[in-house]
Amino acid sequence: MRIDETSGAQQAEGAVDAADDEVVQAAVHGEEGRLSRERPPTPPRIYLASLTDYNAGVLHGRWVDADHEAEILGEVAQEMLAESPTAERYGEVAEEYAVHDYEGFGNVRIGEYQSLAEIGELAQGIVEHGAAFGVWWDDIRDMAPEDDPFHSFEERFEGEFSSTTEWAESMLDDMGVSIDHFPGVPEGLWPYVQLDVEGWVRDMEMNGEIRVVEGGRGVYVFGLL
Repeated sequence: MRIDETSGAQQAEGAVDAADDEVVQAAVHGEEGRLSRERPPTPPRIYLASLTDYNAGVLHGRWVDADHEAEILGEVAQEMLAESPTAERYGEVAEEYAVHDYEGFGNVRIGEYQSLAEIGELAQGIVEHGAAFGVWWDDIRDMAPEDDPFHSFEERFEGEFSSTTEWAESMLDDMGVSIDHFPGVPEGLWPYVQLDVEGWVRDMEMNGEIRVVEGGRGVYVFGLL
């Protein structure tokens, strides 16, 4: 099985079962119906390099779309290792690989020996939910650990806003609270009464109720409680 920039449909045939073949075809040709609100300009992908070749001064590896299960990514790695020119030359077996490059993950750093399961999970979240998922993974996830990262993200992601003020005003609107009209206050005093929206947001951050991260078109807001 082969998943890289130059792969075609026939490279995937016969290498995996029918279910995996559909995954490979989607990775090679793109998938029309992805649930993507903010598809990244560069889909998350990693460069798997053969360490046998690297240590021999030979660059041998493969770019692979990362939004797959660990089993699929592992099969790509094993196929790449099986084609090691150094192993073929010296009659050795190439067994080790590492992630020597990556792109499309935003500000998230991918380790050389990071597990393929974790990489695949992260990449799938970015493809489905956009850059905000990478922000959550890198900066928020440990604050609110759950067994299912996708469910946790969907539960806690408030949205992308131009500012915290825009988010706060949308929250107040949902609560039926107007920042211009105050029931119980004489109408003539309305111009002189103001809600301290910035203070409200600041206190929620300090109390650990929300987490605000710069990014996108302004800020991403995540609920923590």
